[in-house]
Order: sequence, then structure tokens, then C-alpha cells
Amino acid sequence: HAILLSFTGHPEIFPLIFTTKTQEIFNCRIGEDVTEKNCFKLIKKEDIIQDLKTAAISDFHPVKKVVLEYPGEELLVVFDAKFQYGQNFYLVASEEAKENILKPPETAEEKEEEKEENREEALEVQPYKPPVQKPWVSLGSEREVEEESVKETAPKIKYMVSRVQRRFGAPLTLTDRNASHVGDSYVECTPYQDKTFIIKVLENDVGVQIVPKVREASTQTKWTYPKNAATQYFPRQLSSEEKEESLSSKKLKDFLTSVHLRMEIALQQNEIMNPFFDDWKALAEDESSSDGKPDVYLKAYQSFTDLHYLKNKTISCVCWHPTIHGIIAVSAREQLSYEEQVNLSDKSLLQQPVIVFWSFSDPVHPQLMLECPQDIYCFQFRPSDPNIIAGGCVNGQVVLWDISEHEEMLQNAKTVADGIQPSLMQVQQSSREPPLVRHCAISSIQYSHKKPVTDIHWQPDCSEDHQMDATLENKAEICMQLVTCSPDGSILFWDIPATKLPQPPSSGKTKVKESLYMPPDVPDTSKHLDFCWKPLIKINLCESDINREYSPTRISLRELHYRYKTSEKMQPLNILQLLAKGSPYTEMNISSSKNLKVLESISTDFFIGTEDGEIVYSDWKVEMDSDSAKPVSQKHTQEYIIHTGTINTLQRSPFFKDTILSIGGRNFAIWKEGIMNGPILQSSCSTGRNTAGHWSLTRPGVFFIGRDDGNIDIWDLMKKTYEPCHIQNISKSAISFISPWIGSPMQHFLAVSDDLGVLHVLEICQTLIYPLIHELANVLDYFEREARYLK
Repeated sequence: HAILLSFTGHPEIFPLIFTTKTQEIFNCRIGEDVTEKNCFKLIKKEDIIQDLKTAAISDFHPVKKVVLEYPGEELLVVFDAKFQYGQNFYLVASEEAKENILKPPETAEEKEEEKEENREEALEVQPYKPPVQKPWVSLGSEREVEEESVKETAPKIKYMVSRVQRRFGAPLTLTDRNASHVGDSYVECTPYQDKTFIIKVLENDVGVQIVPKVREASTQTKWTYPKNAATQYFPRQLSSEEKEESLSSKKLKDFLTSVHLRMEIALQQNEIMNPFFDDWKALAEDESSSDGKPDVYLKAYQSFTDLHYLKNKTISCVCWHPTIHGIIAVSAREQLSYEEQVNLSDKSLLQQPVIVFWSFSDPVHPQLMLECPQDIYCFQFRPSDPNIIAGGCVNGQVVLWDISEHEEMLQNAKTVADGIQPSLMQVQQSSREPPLVRHCAISSIQYSHKKPVTDIHWQPDCSEDHQMDATLENKAEICMQLVTCSPDGSILFWDIPATKLPQPPSSGKTKVKESLYMPPDVPDTSKHLDFCWKPLIKINLCESDINREYSPTRISLRELHYRYKTSEKMQPLNILQLLAKGSPYTEMNISSSKNLKVLESISTDFFIGTEDGEIVYSDWKVEMDSDSAKPVSQKHTQEYIIHTGTINTLQRSPFFKDTILSIGGRNFAIWKEGIMNGPILQSSCSTGRNTAGHWSLTRPGVFFIGRDDGNIDIWDLMKKTYEPCHIQNISKSAISFISPWIGSPMQHFLAVSDDLGVLHVLEICQTLIYPLIHELANVLDYFEREARYLK
């Protein structure tokens, strides 16, 4: 029984059920042929095969394949009296297991007993023999010791230094001279490689001796130096004469007279107000946290990812659709090493880059995808026409898409989110692959950025601002609607020429929507923009004093309205009056439209954040000197080195247009335009790296910061200005982008992406949605106080 237990779980054992008829055929009747002690029975393989052929249902049928493949002639069947394997018999389907069961090996204990018996016999037989002294026999150890010894083989070099006898005792004159001016005054000892020290050691004899470790320890108490000490049991008091003299002195009377008034005021104040009362602890808490339960600041709402296009990629940009509810678009880029980033021409490293559109109604299947020539670093919807999308590639090109044909499909996805039953056509569209939209315009590689486009902004359309002005000729006006920046040290302004003139709406007819670009399968009227689209103005940022270029990664401009009108009488010199040909800080080049006149009241101040963590505030406008007719720079460039890493966020507050939040490295800062002394608020360095950030859309004093450990820091300046009021973990990897969105007055969302290609949509709690009483005025007052303090 112990032997059988040792084979429990082996694959060679197959439990079987033997009926009475089978036991009689193979002579293995229970109680007669086989018992619990004599439980083994050898059956020939031929008999089993014959039983499988003749019997209608043989008991060996479950192991038919095992029997036919068995190499031996006899199979071992064991009677399982205690149903150890669940049946009354089991078959051993291996020759090795059969031999081990029939002839069990000797146990280790039996072998040791036999060895001990042999030792006892040997000890009894062999008598004791004392050791006999033998002569020393050399085995060559003397030669090994002689070979290991070091002997000097090369003869020593001898030098003899002598001096002429007449120079003994002569006076010395020491002078100083530059060793670099005279060629023979010094000897240069250049390093060289000595071949005698580069021999590769193939074998090395090392002697090792194990010795016990010695440790010193003490068990006595620590001894201290003795000191003289005295204890005074009775207080020292003045005598009666000394007391009378002190109370009647003029010094005491002058002191009481000087502090009398202040003492009375202090006693009155103590009666009016408790000086030890803590005002901060007495502030009213929020209603949501009055019950003692902590607020859930960011609640998980939905998450989006795509295993083919977004897996293990860094989501570089996230944008909510400006007009359609529940539609969000994301772009991703490869996590390449430095060598792979340099060699971007290797297409085998890159998958097909796309911009993916997701909908709240279907978190699994994308709704729309935009085909991209390269990985997209940033993109933006056009505010006046959300069907037009501009994106910046990692190779420096600018791309445009037109999704006007798919606007209705995105609207239908919204109906599902609102709870409306979709039609059969909508269900079929959601089940198939999402449509892939090709770009309709791409910029020229020669005139584009030389490095990735790290920031892109749409500017307000001039045609919309002046569409009611009858004196303005729209067809003769060019609008700079797009601004891009890149670490190559340039800022580009792009104009988007319209292919159709806007028509005024007529009564009784539906307004035909203006379309800038046609789909690829239709003759494209703007096809001339492909690979030949050039920027209107280029600004090269450089510092003239040391001839060093900045590497901008983020740019922040005011809402610019650049409008140029053509004029036949205009001379090319008028363009040079604005464009800074001779500016010591910026260089501007224009690619077309020489006869342009600049309208006045143009804001040209801007902030940029660089790869080195610098914040630069400058002005690119250059005016002409009336006397010399030469360009004179009015710029006062300010450079601040505050951050410890690349600037990833440079955003103006939605409530205060002159207040800017900058995030980079391990800290953040808040700037006020016009204050040249530095930031009005600067955080201390944190343990981790800040990777993204965004202002709150509803509360002036709240902003969100993402970190490289996957946490979101929620800052509330109304509560704390030295640390975040709440820290919440969102992902296991670094946060790459943050974008808030107002879904409804009662429901606000925060889109947070990470380096794993996952987009988390979080619902913001009520305390971060509704502003506090007088919060706007209080935050503004706080910023102004800090600005005055900084001045």
C-alpha cells in the first residue's frame, strides 16, 4: 500500500471498472485470484486486444489507445481495494512503473544498515597498525615555488649626473616667464598605452584563508564627564530696604508711565476678542464633507483604448469636440529611443499613425479615424468650424483634415449617449470598421519646422468678426489663422485660404454650409496646398548677445487679429516696416503677398516655454524710426529660469487673460503679464516630475497637474497655496495630457491620458465644479497682492 501511494498522480496509472464477467475471463476475481495483499495481475496484451474485438462493450475500451501503443507483451493490472484512484482496478501503462511496483527498490534506510554491517565486519577483521615514517618524496613543489618567484632579468640602467667644478657656489638668478611662449621651456608628457600592462591574465593563483571575524563590543554604561552642580532650595529675595528703594526709583516710575497706555489697550482688546482663537480651524467646511466622509474628487466614468493603434503608445494630445456631446479625439506617438527618433525614416519602427475619435455611446469601437503621414504631436479643432482640424507632425509638417462628411455620423453617436434608440442604419455603421479620412492639405517639408510641432493654436477668423461690415472686401483679405512652434527655434504663422466665398444668408432658403476642402475621391479645389503650402510669417527666436537660439515647446499669445489687405499702390518697403529684418532678437520672413499693409492695434506680446525650462516673455513688433527711417526694436525680452525641466504646459487662465500657468520639471509657476520681476507664485520642487496640467473651466483658483507616477495633483488656491489639496492616483504610468470638458451644468469631465495608450474619462466632484462665494474676486485680489509684493 505504501508503494502504491508513492505513485499517486503519475500519468501511467489509468483507473478501470472490471465487471464480474471480465474478472472471470482474465482470472482476476476479487477475493479469489486477487486480494488486498496479493493485488497484482499480469495480463497479456494479445488477450486484451482479442477482448476488445469480440466483446460488444469491453471494460478496456477507455484505454484502448494506451493498450495498442504499449511496448511490452504483458500489462500489469492492480486491484485497488481501498479505491485510492476511484475504481476497483487500475492499469499501469509503463514498463518502468511496472518494474518499480513488482520489484520495489531498496530504501535508503536498508542500504545504510547494510553499509554499517559491512563497516563493523571490516573493523573486527582489520587490526590496528601504527603509522610508519616514510622518507620525503619530492613531487615537484620546489620547481613550482621557484617559477612563482620574481627574478630580475634585465640589467639596471645607471645614470651619473655631474657638474663643472667652476660652477660650484655660483649665485643663482631666478626669473618668471610664460611657459607657453617659449617652446623649449617645458616638456609635454602625453599619455600613451603601455603594452606591458595589457596582458590578459588567463590563470591566477590566489590563496584564501578563512579567519574568524573579530568584533569589539562594550557592556558597561556610558561614562560622562563629571560636572559641578548646585541646587538652590530657597528663592533669593530682596530685602525690605532694597524693595523700598526699587519702588521709589525714578526708573520704575518712567517705565510704568510709558507702558500704561499700551497695557490698557491690550486689556481692552483681550476683552473684545480672544487672541488665542484659531481663525483657520473655525472656517466653515464644505457641505459635502460635513458628514465626516472624504470627497471623491475624481470619479472614474469611462476609459478608452485600442489594442492596434494605441497600445504601448504615448497619447500626445486629447481634444473634446467643441459642439457634439460625448465625442473625444486622441492622437498617439511611438515611445522611441533617441536613436530611433533620429532615424525617423525607418518606417518599420512605426505603425500607421491615426487620430482616433471615441464616443461615450461606444467605449470599445472608434467612431472615426484620421489618416496621418507621421505621428501627431498636437492637434486642434477650428473654433469657427469644428469640421476643420489642424495637426502638427513629429517631422515638422502641418496637416489639415475636413470631416464635414462624417458630422452626421458623429451626431448619431450622440443620440445613443442621450438614451435615444438608434436606427438600423446606425447599428450597421457602428458594427463595421470606422471610416478612415485622408488629409486634405499638408505643408511643404522645405518651409515647415525642422523638428516636431510641439504646440498649435487657432486664431479668431477675421471674416467672422467683420462679416457684417460692408466696406471690408473679404476676397482681398488674408487671415493668419494658425500659429505653430517647434524646438527648432521658430514660430510660424499660417494662412488658410478659402476655396469658396461666403454667401450672405437669403430669406426662405437654407444656408449652404461653406466647405473648405473636398473629399479625396472628388476633384479637390485645394489640392494645390499639398506639399506646397507655405507659412505666411516665420519668426526665428534667438538671443543676439550670445547668438543662442531658444527651443520653444509651448507658446501663449493673446487673441490675435492679424489682418492684411492688399493694395496695388503699396510698396514692398512697407512690409519691412513691420517685419523685423534688423531686429536683434527675432528674424521674420514672409513667403508670399509682398504688397500687404498692416492694420494697427496689433498685440505682439507672447510667452514661450523652452526645452531647457526657460520662460521667455518678448515682443516681435518692430517700428520704424521717423528720423533715420531704420527699424528700431521696441522689444524688452525677459528670460526666467524657474523650472527644472522641459515646459509641457503654458496656458492662460480662462478667467484672467493676463495670468499664465507654466508647468515643467518638478515645479510650476503662475505669471502675470506685465510683471517683469518673475512669477507671482512659484511652487517648491516635488519628489516626482510634472508632465501635464490644465486650469479648471469653472473655478478660478483650481488647476490640475499630472505627474510621472500616475497621480493627479488638485490645487485649490482658496484652501492651500503651498501644497495640493488632494492627490489621486489615476494610472500606473506617467500622465501625458489633461483636458477638462463641461458636459452639462451638473456633470463636468476630466480627460486624462497616460503613456500606456489608455484614455481615462473622470467625473469631477461637485466641490470642484461650483465656485465659492466671491471666489473670482478673492483669487484676483490674491494675484494682485502677490504682484504688489513681488514689485
